[in-house]
Amino acid sequence: MLSEKVEAALNEQMNWEIYSAHIYLSMSSHFAEEGLGGFAAWMYAQYQEEMFHAMRFFNYINEAGGRAVLGTIEAPQTSWEKPLAAFQDALEHEQGVTARINALADLAVEEKNHAVGIFLQWFISEQIEEEDTVGDIVGKLKLVGDGGGLFMLDRDLGTRVFTPPTNA
Repeated sequence: MLSEKVEAALNEQMNWEIYSAHIYLSMSSHFAEEGLGGFAAWMYAQYQEEMFHAMRFFNYINEAGGRAVLGTIEAPQTSWEKPLAAFQDALEHEQGVTARINALADLAVEEKNHAVGIFLQWFISEQIEEEDTVGDIVGKLKLVGDGGGLFMLDRDLGTRVFTPPTNA
């Protein structure tokens, strides 16, 4: 059973995951317009991953006796000066998501809701991967600058395909 406080916090996070998806879909569109199909494909896969996260929250809330409530999603930014700026924004966003997930885990402990704590463990591990992956791309973009290496990185990022985890 979910307390009202935990249910509200989980719903807030579910909607934040949808907002995250919107950010990445906007970035995908931006990169497609810029002719960087690999960057666009990477961001689209990230969009799919964020929607998967949102659906995990949606299903968990409903299965745990709560009610998933969809809220208004703010429109995300639509353009970036350089690919590096977009990925720096993505990294900052993921760091914010990590802080939100950690706060949810703290709330689960405070409320002594061990089931929610166990549910959130997957997200805690996932955020380590999210920050590492985006941080790695930020580092590569800093190394290649605006030169020909950007097109090689675009090609590499274009190979990413979202595959839902089997343990989900």
